[in-house]
Amino acid sequence: MASGSGRRRKRKILLSKLFTLTGAKACFKPDHSKIGRSGFSRVVSCNQPDSPDAESRNYCDNYVRTTKYTLATFLPKSLFEQFRRVANFYFLVVGILSFTPLAPYTAVSAIVPLTFVILATMFKEGVEDWRRKQQDIEVNNRKVRVHRGNGNFDFKEWKTLRVGDILKVEKNEFFPADLVLLSSSYEDAVCYVETMNLDGETNLKLKQGLEVTLSLREELNFRDFEAFIKCEDPNANLYSFIGTMELMGAMYPLSPQQLLLRGSKLRNTDYIYGVVIFTGPDTKVVQNSTDPPSKRSMIERKMDKIIYLMFLMVVSLAFFGSILFGISTREDFQNGVMTRWYLKPDDSSIFFDPKRVPMAAMFHFLTALMLNSYFIPISLYVSIEIVKVLQSIFINKDIHMYYEEADKPAHARTSNLNEELGQVGTILSDKTGTLTCNSMEFIKCSIAGTAYGRGVTEVDIAMVRRKGSAMVNQSNGISTEDVVAAERAVKRFNFRDERIMDGKWVTETHADVIQKFFQLLAVCHTVIPEVDEDTGNISYEAESPDEAAFVIAARELGFEFFTRTQTTISVRELDLVTGERVERLYKVLNVLEFSSSRKRMSVIVQDQDGKLLLLCKGADSVMFERLSESGRKYEKETRDHVNEYADAGLRTLILAYRELDKNEYEVFTERISEAKNSVSADREALIDEVTDKIEKNLVLLGATAVEDKLQNGVPDCIDKLAQAGIKIWVLTGDKMETAINIGFACSLLRRDMKQIIINLETPEIQQLEKSGEKDAIAEALKENVLCQITNGKAQLKASSGNSKALALIIDGKSLAYALEEDMKGIFLELAIGCASVICCRSSPKQKALVTRLVKTGSRQTTLAIGDGANDVGMLQEADIGVGISGVEGMQAVMSSDIAIAQFRYLERLLLVHGHWCYRRISKMVSIIYKFRLTLTFRNTFLHSV
Repeated sequence: MASGSGRRRKRKILLSKLFTLTGAKACFKPDHSKIGRSGFSRVVSCNQPDSPDAESRNYCDNYVRTTKYTLATFLPKSLFEQFRRVANFYFLVVGILSFTPLAPYTAVSAIVPLTFVILATMFKEGVEDWRRKQQDIEVNNRKVRVHRGNGNFDFKEWKTLRVGDILKVEKNEFFPADLVLLSSSYEDAVCYVETMNLDGETNLKLKQGLEVTLSLREELNFRDFEAFIKCEDPNANLYSFIGTMELMGAMYPLSPQQLLLRGSKLRNTDYIYGVVIFTGPDTKVVQNSTDPPSKRSMIERKMDKIIYLMFLMVVSLAFFGSILFGISTREDFQNGVMTRWYLKPDDSSIFFDPKRVPMAAMFHFLTALMLNSYFIPISLYVSIEIVKVLQSIFINKDIHMYYEEADKPAHARTSNLNEELGQVGTILSDKTGTLTCNSMEFIKCSIAGTAYGRGVTEVDIAMVRRKGSAMVNQSNGISTEDVVAAERAVKRFNFRDERIMDGKWVTETHADVIQKFFQLLAVCHTVIPEVDEDTGNISYEAESPDEAAFVIAARELGFEFFTRTQTTISVRELDLVTGERVERLYKVLNVLEFSSSRKRMSVIVQDQDGKLLLLCKGADSVMFERLSESGRKYEKETRDHVNEYADAGLRTLILAYRELDKNEYEVFTERISEAKNSVSADREALIDEVTDKIEKNLVLLGATAVEDKLQNGVPDCIDKLAQAGIKIWVLTGDKMETAINIGFACSLLRRDMKQIIINLETPEIQQLEKSGEKDAIAEALKENVLCQITNGKAQLKASSGNSKALALIIDGKSLAYALEEDMKGIFLELAIGCASVICCRSSPKQKALVTRLVKTGSRQTTLAIGDGANDVGMLQEADIGVGISGVEGMQAVMSSDIAIAQFRYLERLLLVHGHWCYRRISKMVSIIYKFRLTLTFRNTFLHSV
């Protein structure tokens, strides 16, 4: 017990000083001047949710629902849904008229069938919504520890949380509301957050509390804690937050670095303390969602049009019949004799009175409408509902869509849209967790200009299986034996090459470069090793799956990273001189973090010989330009290999290093210390400037290639859907490079495709954003996006006679302008003309807007598929929403129309169930209408005879 406790205490300090650039002081930016104005008026009394001030503000509770109805709205909303159907409304009018003397039949015979149809459909809707309600209850009844006073934290249900509550969230738990981070199990209040549920990114985000709250690390510290937070009002922007904390008479700025969003997950941190600032509908993830829509299938809408046509025919028949009846009634008296004596018009008050012909004709018209009401088949709706329920059972029971590994079958959560599955024209898909497994595999590498690795990608496996079990892919030498070996490989390691495995790399020509290459992989990271005391096996907890794959690859190839302290890394490796396995200690001096703007990550370490080494890995777009003249020896070969890897859909990183002299490092240390302690708004820019100067004159070692592991069967599924004429758009929160790689891996992008890239991340744009007025900058950016879209349309027009397909790739910043009212039309024209569309860095709101644009603009049936809370708006906006019951929680499933466990099941869902559901419903509707039409004309003919 003591040793376990000691291990936990030791692990607390492992990351506390690791990120030497994260301990910078927060600063007040110009935007903080908005606090207190409109849009920035929220006030939170920390630790005092019951105070009179807090109650007077009347903030909403933390209950979240995804149901279409509530107990109060079920009756009116469901009745409205039923009477949206033209036939139901028609029979309602006929039922009301049946209580008058005009009716040729009793009121019961008109009301009972309608009541049965309405009640049966409402019951079905109620059962389906009750299932959604049960999922809501499960989420809202989850427990979290809440401060109850006197330093005591008790478990409390999520739905009862209020603004101002202090929470203790523990490792691997989801945040129940939007929180401001106060402290964590680490000394400097850092914590790691997994945001797959929000933005689709697999890498962990580093969050850090304010310096003034670092000491609040024990439950008793909150007994007398009081503070006030003033911040922005609830909004949908996931990536911005402005606020201030008033504590002990002083004001401290709050930024997104302190914000923990509902739906994200605490990782690699034992616990955090946070204060609730947004609850329930006010949380950013719910702000990004929309109310559950009421969806109707295309057949149902077409049926309404047919009902209008049939109603017109009934009205025509009744109208012409009433005219003839009026003429006959007017001529009923001839020479004082009643021609139709059997109708006894002299005893009739009005219906057959020759003296009031217009009124008699009008009442005859109404009677004829009721008499011909059987022409419009009310029983059709009951028949369709029964058939749809049976079809849903077929979907739910399909063994071919049952995922045995997770024990999850397909689940049709609503039966209204079964036949729509067979009419899908466009699929809008999330990437992370939907197309991929959130798992990276080290598969190939290029070292000193030599390519190593015979790892098999998903694309290779799909190709071999399509060509047959005995076939060999001549282009890359991949055989079925390689496929079997790949399926048995170590997790995150799918690399095979006898030249450097099992210590044979020491015999290679460039053994010294290979040694530096794998030393860099084993040292340049922020991974935490955890040793199983029972087995001695080492597992790794990493910020991103890429880093985990690199460390595992280094271990498998003889460079085992096994211990980390706050300032050192220990690696077991083979010594080139002695040929023995030795332990080497590297002193970590600085960690220069990866960011989307830097596109690289570096560490500065000191080895056992006292050498100062800068180890760097990053994207080829930024790394090649940082090489020294003498360090470009293998540049041409490495570039060629990187291009080959990228064409194969792999994610690549360039590895380089250089030795630093002590004077240079001392100057860097002084400058980085000044930059990180700056309290100006340009602090981040100052840090980037300092790091940029030292990350130069590098010596190239090589490149890595990892595969973002696709879910089983994704390339085959996408290929089959494309053959069926279905277009696929990928909407992801990941960066552009990652999305493009996945596009190649899952067959969305091909080598012969010309890419139209619309991007606002160029250096020129970034320079423009640093100067000038915001309105002027926004206008310039909009013009830039419009110019890029126009150029794309020109390329589209020029290639219209060319067999080469085009692919459109657009980033989130550009997409924000492209979706504006005056630009979305031209953007949609370009997108529809392209074979594939990938939207990167998309927010949940943008995903929903893109889906709406495609649905309304293309007039095709749209299907959205995703697995996280960031996909909810997209699923609700599409004609059909399909949720993946994967690793990112159940938010997407709870908001979907149909739930499946794997993307590959989409093929069977659309091409088998969708096809047959549409065919059978269409045939049934057609037969019933033909029968009704034949019966009506037969009865009309017999009546006339």
